[in-house]
Amino acid sequence: MGRSLVLIAGALSAALAAAAAPAQQPTAGDSAYARTEAKIPMRDGVKLRVVIFAPRGAAAPLPILLQRTPYNANGAIGVARHAKEIGLDGYIIVFGDIRGRFGSEGTFDMNRPPRLGSQSIDESTDAYDTIEWLVKNLPNNNGKVGTIGVSYPGWLTAVTGMGPHPALKAISPQAPMGDTWMGDDFFHQGAFRLSYGTEYTWSMESSSDASEDPSPSRYDLYEWYRSFPTLGALAQAARADRWPTWRRFEAHPTYDSAWQARALPRYMGHATVPTLVVGGWWDQEDEYGPLAHYAALERTDTAGLTHLVMGPWYHGQWSSDSGTGLGNIHFGRATGLEYRELQSRWFAYWLKGEGDGRFPKAWLFDAGTNSWRSFDKWPPADAAHRRLYFRADGALSFDPPTSPEGSDQFTSDPAHPVPYRPRPVELTYSRPSRWRRWETEDQRFVDGRPDVLTWQTLPLTEAVTVAGDVVAHLYASTTGSDADWVAKLIDVYPDTVPGRTEMQGYELMVTGDIMRGRYRKSWEHPEAIPANAIQPFTVDLHQQAYTFQKGHRIMVQVQSTWFPLYDRNPQTFVPNIFKARAEDYKARVHRVYHTARYPSNVEIDVLVVTR
Repeated sequence: MGRSLVLIAGALSAALAAAAAPAQQPTAGDSAYARTEAKIPMRDGVKLRVVIFAPRGAAAPLPILLQRTPYNANGAIGVARHAKEIGLDGYIIVFGDIRGRFGSEGTFDMNRPPRLGSQSIDESTDAYDTIEWLVKNLPNNNGKVGTIGVSYPGWLTAVTGMGPHPALKAISPQAPMGDTWMGDDFFHQGAFRLSYGTEYTWSMESSSDASEDPSPSRYDLYEWYRSFPTLGALAQAARADRWPTWRRFEAHPTYDSAWQARALPRYMGHATVPTLVVGGWWDQEDEYGPLAHYAALERTDTAGLTHLVMGPWYHGQWSSDSGTGLGNIHFGRATGLEYRELQSRWFAYWLKGEGDGRFPKAWLFDAGTNSWRSFDKWPPADAAHRRLYFRADGALSFDPPTSPEGSDQFTSDPAHPVPYRPRPVELTYSRPSRWRRWETEDQRFVDGRPDVLTWQTLPLTEAVTVAGDVVAHLYASTTGSDADWVAKLIDVYPDTVPGRTEMQGYELMVTGDIMRGRYRKSWEHPEAIPANAIQPFTVDLHQQAYTFQKGHRIMVQVQSTWFPLYDRNPQTFVPNIFKARAEDYKARVHRVYHTARYPSNVEIDVLVVTR
């Protein structure tokens, strides 16, 4: 749900990506479009603002392309300069402020849950009422509407498909928040996204008073967040009790109805409108959402209406960047431009009747081979389930351990957490900031830390292509009563990389995630971990399409802190970590087992494994 901490606006490409850019004044480049505003009454009388860009001198009626946003509809100035570039020229383009934001009336509710009765409202009813007004009142429209958006606007786009207006003919939710407790913005499998959750919530729900900034410009936010012994101390310093969403964090730390009601896959389980879901493999904010949303729709999609695109991108990169690389990783082609050509054909077919309508069911980029792959089904039905087992002496193998004994241990100290990226850690949306590319940064920066365990294969004799689910199955114990588990699947480059000396021995995180151990049995009902007892922990690392090339190694890292991306687990079970005391935070010894009885491993779906 990324946005600037100060102001979100800018040209269409930035607006589609929900990226930060100051609002601009109209220029000569916008003269091809006529700009107007309107206040549209909703069914409950609340009026919502829309900003309309209509191409001048259109000979034939045009379709409408709608984006609803919490980031200021007035920030769409510059549309004419970018519409052609992203293949969206020849449309009446409309931006709308949602309730309680900028030019719209009403009350803002972060990720407003779906309505409970026919007389109430939600984002889908506001979208319906907006479309109804547009098709009836905009001159020279052809009666067909498409919706598009990235991040928060991507989620708003997705919910337009819930009880859709008859004029809605195509939707493209891009990086939609699927479930902000399970795997998107605010929590991942129970662990609170500390820096992002704090800074984004402040940016959306605080006043404009700079004195309320919870994390002013600092050299290293790792130290700034670490200076607060508890979440309560941080909340007090940031005056976070003024933010409704922070109050939700504190009141609902478990996966209860407050979060389930806002989980897109739970209430969007059927596609009735052609849907193009888009996401990035290294989306630092919402990688979970697109995959979860697509999976939910695909389960009942007998008409073939749902399509998926996943590329090698950071959050929204596909909509505003050439996509030739991310950080040190080069893709050998302009993946963003290639995607936008498909997007252009998608909307042209459904809204204008142009083209043959042939689109891959799933079109996914493999950054290990720098190539696009098309699938008739995702995950592919012919993928084999394989396991990479942890072995003694840091080995990783497709062969399970046979010994009755074997484990590795480390001390996890909340006072000295593992940083999630090389320090200094900048403010999330500061300029410059490495936030966009942190997931592709070289993981060697944690080499040598005693609180990070590592296992790796020998150099591969043949390529291994992962295509589908990646899940870490850990058998572990702790001397405490709670623990977090971070697992990372890593591609280790050879010691020699011709022409790319900076990539020699590079450790690229292909995918990684965290789970809070108290939720090992139930997301709704946490339980303390019995001290020194071996317990199973499952860490969902989501899905990937990636080839580990011959000569590379596959590595797995396990740790218990990822700071300040995630809050620190006290490692002492308390009912609510948001209320934990400073004395609850204690260093604990964690042990990961790799025996015949307790074979810790990472399960992967593979297309080809040749040994």
